[in-house]
Amino acid sequence: MAGTVVLDACVLVPISLCDVLLELADARLYRPLWSQTILDETGRALIVKLGIPEDKALARVDAMRRAFPEAMVCGHERLIPELTNHPKDRHVLAVAVHVGCRTIVTADVSGFRASAMNHEFVMTGSLP
Repeated sequence: MAGTVVLDACVLVPISLCDVLLELADARLYRPLWSQTILDETGRALIVKLGIPEDKALARVDAMRRAFPEAMVCGHERLIPELTNHPKDRHVLAVAVHVGCRTIVTADVSGFRASAMNHEFVMTGSLP
């Protein structure tokens, strides 16, 4: 079975990167994971940062949700207060910790400093 990977919102916003990541997941090279918070953050960034009309942004996020229903993770919220990485990224780490996932794909590793990690993770980029 392919490994699991938590996808941070920042890699789901750029359409070309998102397409590549989801095509690889569709080919079963890995199993994507996200939370409702990650998808909400993705939708907001599409609207606010990229200027995509709200209906189109929400349709894109909904299509992702429908294409990968098994990607949704719930029940991780209780872990957020215990984590010490950057507050805006605690929800992402909580998803990974909750399901025992060792890989987070993000374009912003600054929110995941090695000193705050209680588990071994493989991430894109290099840890500061």
